[in-house]
Amino acid sequence: MRSRPLIAALLTPLLVAGAVTGAVTGAVGSADASVPPPASGWTTVWSDDFDGPSGTLPSGANWIIDTGHGYPGGPGNWGTGEIQNYTNSTNNLALDGAGNLRITPRRDAAGNWTSARIETQRSNFKPPAGGVLAIESRIQMPNVTGTAALGYWPAFWALGAPYRGNYWNWPGIGEFDIMENVNGINSVWGVLHCGVNPGGPCNETSGLGASRACPGSTCQSGFHTYRFEWDTSSSPNQLRWYVDGQQFHAVSQGQLPADTWTNMTSHAGYFILLNVAIGGAFPDALNGPTPRPETVPGHPMVVDYVAVWSRGGGTTPPTTPPPSGGSAYSTIQAESNSQQSGMGVEATTDTGGGQNLMQISNGDWALYRGLDFGSTAATQFVARVASGAAGGVSGLVEVRLDSRSNPPIGSFAIANTGGWQSWRTVPANISGVTGVHDVYITFTSGQPADYVNLNWLTFGR
Repeated sequence: MRSRPLIAALLTPLLVAGAVTGAVTGAVGSADASVPPPASGWTTVWSDDFDGPSGTLPSGANWIIDTGHGYPGGPGNWGTGEIQNYTNSTNNLALDGAGNLRITPRRDAAGNWTSARIETQRSNFKPPAGGVLAIESRIQMPNVTGTAALGYWPAFWALGAPYRGNYWNWPGIGEFDIMENVNGINSVWGVLHCGVNPGGPCNETSGLGASRACPGSTCQSGFHTYRFEWDTSSSPNQLRWYVDGQQFHAVSQGQLPADTWTNMTSHAGYFILLNVAIGGAFPDALNGPTPRPETVPGHPMVVDYVAVWSRGGGTTPPTTPPPSGGSAYSTIQAESNSQQSGMGVEATTDTGGGQNLMQISNGDWALYRGLDFGSTAATQFVARVASGAAGGVSGLVEVRLDSRSNPPIGSFAIANTGGWQSWRTVPANISGVTGVHDVYITFTSGQPADYVNLNWLTFGR
């Protein structure tokens, strides 16, 4: 989403001196620096070094390429007022053959701007319980300054997983802007977005932000390492922002209301984004309106690597969740899915304890691979659900086989059951199913609000 960071952060830069707690790489040097090995006590969760032939797109296994002027059904101009059209063209997005990714804004003869935006396939980046998560990238911002840079808005950031498929729950699901810059200014901004918009505990749409000049070389003339840490190893928990190993911003759990912190930290995790926008609320607020005729296209943001590390706590989430499998007639715990989008997980008060999927809204889904229905057809679907949805908010819980694009074979409607932990077992008829299938549970509603929690499911004959 990204909105205008606190402008006071530019006028009075905030610098909190401190040493980074993980690996630190040099600011300026060769463009192709390998992903640093994890520092002592840290474990690599995920990384991309952008190695590959020149003129090719980044790995589809790692990245989703966003296109157009917004998510389907989401706010126009990506919710920020930026004007460019994002494409999947290698004119805007390409490996350079030297171990870097280049995101290059272009302008055509008619004055239309194009650029690129990518986001990780994974959306479950979060610390292990009681541990620390670090997200880091080594980046050279577009090397353009002055009037030629007006409207440039490069960014390296992360959004809460429930934003996928909803697009109207920002900023409650959380946003960590690890590196933002506008208009070629020698400054890096770090910003937290949370709570409600406008106003709220994170002062939206500005967010809670701080900025500083890049150490040594300017942000535009050299590579610098931008890092964000989410620390749950101490109480209160803390969020920290670094450039080249120097901490310049922090937000403590104690600064925010408990429900605000819970809403942005208790869901499945975050996905990471890289983009170069043109124009919009932030660059316009400082030097608007942007871009201008004198703005010069063709200056790329160059990304050497992106890496995610964790330290301490429990087990780091696996790169590929294990398959569910097993009998369709057993009690299938909702959180045992092979893959899901848009939902969080929380402890349940339902009989038997364990966890339930939460914050479920229109467009969310969960996949349960390889469920065996046997040779005698299953004709019923049963789910344990709860809802604290507001009056007038309801939706469907649907069953689809083998693809989310296939029509549902059955569904039931759910509205408020008396609370998010007021559980009810709801049956539904389904078309007869035999054999082994991947089962998608999908959620459809005419409203953007959360409308159901899911504890377990099963099938019957």
